[in-house]
Parts: sequence; C-alpha cells; structure tokens
Amino acid sequence: MSADLHIRPVGPEDADTVLAVIRAAFEDRPTLTPPTDALGETAATVGRRLERGGGLVAHRGEDAVGTVLLDPEGETCYLRRFGVVPDAQDRGVARVLAAAALDAAAALDGVDRVAVLAREELPATLRFWRRQGFGETYRDAPYVEMVRALPRRVTVPTAEDMRDLAHRTAAVLRAGDVLVLSGDLGAGKTTFTQGLGAALGVRGDVTSPTFVIARVHPSLTDGPALVHVDAYRLHDGVELDDLDLDAELDDAVTVVEWGEGLAEVLSDSPLEIRIHRSAAAPDGDDPRTVEIDPCGARWLGADLPGAP
Repeated sequence: MSADLHIRPVGPEDADTVLAVIRAAFEDRPTLTPPTDALGETAATVGRRLERGGGLVAHRGEDAVGTVLLDPEGETCYLRRFGVVPDAQDRGVARVLAAAALDAAAALDGVDRVAVLAREELPATLRFWRRQGFGETYRDAPYVEMVRALPRRVTVPTAEDMRDLAHRTAAVLRAGDVLVLSGDLGAGKTTFTQGLGAALGVRGDVTSPTFVIARVHPSLTDGPALVHVDAYRLHDGVELDDLDLDAELDDAVTVVEWGEGLAEVLSDSPLEIRIHRSAAAPDGDDPRTVEIDPCGARWLGADLPGAP
C-alpha cells in the first residue's frame, strides 16, 4: 500500500469526485444479473446520499482511488457504493477504507452496527467483508446482507480495572466463544484472562501458559470451561491446529494470547481484544486502552463493555 494514502470525509460538494470513483470501480466488475444500480448514479443522486449521511474518499497523492457512502438507518449504518478504482486494487486501499468507515459510523448518533449488501456472485467480495469482521445475517438471492457490531474502546487505569473489565466481558460470554488477545509484553493479556477465569468460576490459577502452550481450566459451576492458549511461539495457523482444540471449543470459552492473525480461524465470530499501553499517569498508574472488536454476527446486540 502506498505510504501517501489518506482518507478524507466528503459532503455534497464532492459529488462529482465520488461519482467518478463509483463509475470507475463498478464498471470494472463482472456483469451481473440483475445489473448493479450503482452505475445508474448521477451527481445529483450521489449528492443527496452525501447530504444524508456523508461519505469518505481515499486519496493516493492527488488521485481519488476509493470511496464509500454512509447511510444511517436507526442503529445501523449501511456502507453504500464501496469501491476502489482498478489501478489501486489489491494494494490495501479497501482494507484501510473499510476501517475508516467503521470509525466514521461510530461517530454517528445512535449507530451501533454497520452493514453492507453484497452480491453472492462475487465470492471475493464476501470473503473481504468476512475478513473485516462482518457476518451474514440475511440472504435474498442475489443479495447477501452482512453486519457487524462496532468496535468498543475502554480506558483501563490499573490491573484491578483490567480484571473488572474481564468480569464485565464474561457476563456476555457463552460456551463456544473465542477471544483473541493481542498487545505488547506486559500489556495485561494474562491479567485480563485471570479476571475472566475468576468471573467464569473455573478451577486452578490462571497463569501464562507459555511453556505448555495450552491449559484447560474446568468449570467449578455449571458454566463453560476456560481454555487458555499462548500462541507466542506458534508460527502459523497449522501449528495452532496441531493443538487439536476442536474437542474443547464447543464446551469452553477459549482465550488465545498472541493470537492475532492466527486464531481467528477458530471461530466465525471471534472477539478480538487489543490492549495498548497509554502514556503513564502522573500518579504512577500505567493505564491501558483496550479495544474490544466484536467480529461476526454472534455479537450483534451483545452488551459488551465500552463505547464505540
């Protein structure tokens, strides 16, 4: 991806620019039946869409190379006319534009989820949106509705607050859920998992499983077990598959530390938790910013902690 890629918000005054990107992107796609109505857009119709919800344009240098229109309907924001011009495809533009669209949707009042309408004749498009955390919620051939909840962020000042965040997260978990934890060494991944184990009421002390790779903590109640995995020394998803976790997944909550880029294959709806160190506070606290990213349809309507 070009280092000079940048995303800017646009309004009705940018209708001509947005229309040019839409036409270039959608004219390059295979002919569909029924045909896409994106090619029927005019500067006037695009302007009305932009006036309603706004949009984004991706620029590489001075060139507009991608666009998306925001269409809020109640608590859902639909991403319309998402496209990248042919010369900029397969360079990471779509991924960056999709992430920016989630941020833009989160800034809209009352919006809690984001949706797209994709065509089932375009499997690569469906795969792309799944990789962005969208899950299928409705299909009416040839259209597929895919939806995801917005990521949430929480500021965590202390280790005790991290455990409390885990307690609040545990309240919405059930057997079969997979949590993928990422963050630097000492960021608080194991602290979070300890809080999770306490909230789930499992047996044994939850410690870093680095040297055993995976550890199972059975439930002391009627709840799910906790499977705690450390993927730090694993190089790819094949090695993770060799752990043979399938027998445990359906009956447990599985937490994979250092799992980003590896463990997402364990579930259609992983809950990705990214922990970032913030600037140290004057009182000596070492705060964290925790991003809770609910991928897939499983988390729609779930009362996860934090705010978009």
